[in-house]
Amino acid sequence: MEVTGQGTVRTWHDEQGWGVLDSDATPGGCWTHFSVLDLDGYRSLAPGQQVRLTAESPGQDGFPWRAVRVAVDGVAPAAPTETNAAGAYSSDLTLTWDDDA
Repeated sequence: MEVTGQGTVRTWHDEQGWGVLDSDATPGGCWTHFSVLDLDGYRSLAPGQQVRLTAESPGQDGFPWRAVRVAVDGVAPAAPTETNAAGAYSSDLTLTWDDDA
């Protein structure tokens, strides 16, 4: 079961990449991982920050709810991520060396 609602960041651990959100939609707290934050760049939250969240009920680490998407009020969502034809993420890397070495 998924729910959506407004929430407030209760606590956030930058060094571990997770925190807990409080919302009427997720009584008891909602465990949140940095990977579900809809932000560009470094993904982090601050206690007291207002967010919009979507959560599921299987829970995580003793909390009854786990976030599946979190957007920060007043912050533009992340740019869409491109996928290949199979729907998988992909990237490219090109290495070049100087011939003078």
